[in-house]
Amino acid sequence: MGRGEFGGRYLSKKRKKERWLKKPWKRRKLRLKEKYDPLEGAPQGRGIVIEKKALEQKQPHSGLIKCVRVQLAKNGKIITAFAPGDGAINFIDEHDEVIIDGLGGSQRGQMGSIPGVRHKVISVNGVCLWELIKGKKEKPKR
Repeated sequence: MGRGEFGGRYLSKKRKKERWLKKPWKRRKLRLKEKYDPLEGAPQGRGIVIEKKALEQKQPHSGLIKCVRVQLAKNGKIITAFAPGDGAINFIDEHDEVIIDGLGGSQRGQMGSIPGVRHKVISVNGVCLWELIKGKKEKPKR
């Protein structure tokens, strides 16, 4: 143990070594989020809808989850994004511009019973998706 008058060097060296055992610190230092995240570390991303599709839920749930395939503008990667809300998929058409956000699963993972989907749609053609669903705003005509 680093006790005594000159124990500080030992304690700080040990603390630096132990830091690598902490998962969030290690991920931040090795920049793993920027390397593996399609949004490259950004909180949100913009993209174009390629297709609409319905995915089946994992066990023990049943039902179809409405999702869209989106090609990101910043790097051209194609990701699957969840359309939250009742009837939200009806407001999203192919070739629409959407803004994607993280779904909120733990450790950059999926949420709940949605297989492999890590992102959600938050706005369509510059209009918030929730306002479209509630009927407060209309989607702009192109």
